[in-house]
Amino acid sequence: MKKQALISVSDKTNITTFAQGLVDLDYDILSTGGTLKALKEADIPAKAVDEVTGFPEILGGRVKTLHPFIHGGLLAKRSNADHMNQLEENNIAPIDMVVVNLYPFKQTLQKEGVSGDEIIENIDIGGPTMLRAAAKNFADVAVVVNPSDYETVIEGLRADSFGKAERKKLAAKVFQHTANYDAMIARYFSEETEEAFPETYTVTYEKVQSLRYGENPHQQAAFYQNPLHKGWSLAAATQLHGKELSFNNIQDANAALEILSEYKEPTAVAVKHMNPCGIGVSDNLSSAFAKAYEADPISIFGGIVAVNSEVDAETAKQLSEIFLEIVIAPGFTDEAMEILTQKKNIRLLDLPMQDGDSGYHKLTTVKGGMLVQDNDAGEVAKDALTFPTKRQPSDKELTNLMFAWKAVKHVKSNAIVLAKDNQTVGVGAGQMNRIGSAQIAITQAGDKANGAVLASDAFFPMRDTVEAAVAAGVTAIIQPGGSKRDQDSIDVCDEHGIAMVYTGMRHFKH
Repeated sequence: MKKQALISVSDKTNITTFAQGLVDLDYDILSTGGTLKALKEADIPAKAVDEVTGFPEILGGRVKTLHPFIHGGLLAKRSNADHMNQLEENNIAPIDMVVVNLYPFKQTLQKEGVSGDEIIENIDIGGPTMLRAAAKNFADVAVVVNPSDYETVIEGLRADSFGKAERKKLAAKVFQHTANYDAMIARYFSEETEEAFPETYTVTYEKVQSLRYGENPHQQAAFYQNPLHKGWSLAAATQLHGKELSFNNIQDANAALEILSEYKEPTAVAVKHMNPCGIGVSDNLSSAFAKAYEADPISIFGGIVAVNSEVDAETAKQLSEIFLEIVIAPGFTDEAMEILTQKKNIRLLDLPMQDGDSGYHKLTTVKGGMLVQDNDAGEVAKDALTFPTKRQPSDKELTNLMFAWKAVKHVKSNAIVLAKDNQTVGVGAGQMNRIGSAQIAITQAGDKANGAVLASDAFFPMRDTVEAAVAAGVTAIIQPGGSKRDQDSIDVCDEHGIAMVYTGMRHFKH
């Protein structure tokens, strides 16, 4: 008996070439709908599924392959005599290969102005059922879900080297594919029903690239992207120059982009080990980068810079004068590219930075589990601030306080940021106590601490941080407030004529 292949694909890439290869190997072809039409137009002999089932496609194509003549042929174990006898008794022919990919649910979701009805109609039923049936019976049935596997399958069949092990690998791809597909559908319905944290939290990510290693050379790693993410992200960037990104590059670059999203004016952000070492805001990019560089010219060495304006020749010249791992920008002028590409290893990433949805979940794996929370998109408007001290900040101080507050949000806790003239001048990150972070920031700032403002990601449980700020010459402080000992800090500020501002919101970052 000749072997049979059932082909029904939404993605018709190379399908006629593959089908012709199967015909040349003496396969009979079964097909449906648009795939059948494409095969016949290519003069490839194929039989309609309804000729086999004796039952027409109904409900606008919703039902066409859900039939015992199809699924009996897929699920029968060839080594089981009872199964094979039942096929013979019911005049069912075995199906030896399934070539199916599914309705484009993801692409439908991403269409502008798509209707709910169209989304629902692009939930495939028959396709996943055939794929799962064939994959379950991989011992006897080959199942191909990805056009990239067509050539390998044909070559294996021709060489008679396509066996159970190869079919098992293809079956694994099927279950990965259907799990991905179902996870996107589950997410769609969870969002539609406003169920942010369902009892079963299913996520799916698609591979962007394999990485040479993870945080350290003995760790394996890969980079995946959320296929339904809204807004801009590192996964959407185009690399224009330089060697492949590493695991740590990606972590740092993402941190830079998270910080950059806080600012609307021309801004440059320099990041090292996922903490900002310099942030500068100005009326032009060159000046903004100069501020970011001068904030900490030592730490920026070997760091990552992200900017929110097109890189021009003047800024490119500044960037080229120091060793940087990556520059991310929404474009580079031709002159800038000519300057920067003279550095062989610098990675240049082009990323459009239009406004997007920041309301996504952050996932943190723990041993045996996962924590899920909303992204920290919390913002504080000026009219929501409160002023507990006798002196209120000047307009200039308030501008710098708001700048520093956006920066401290992205520094590892305990976090302290000193800022002056829309520039970070001292950053204290990740210490086990807040005074330790303050001392680091003040030491880094040096003379620039005099007249600067200070931001703290959480309240002061002791007066020591405020006293250190006073001694350094800080003139205004922004912090969440809410400690039982808030009055101690207020009293220190009032004793020295310092303004303090409460945001009512903290930004822990572990």
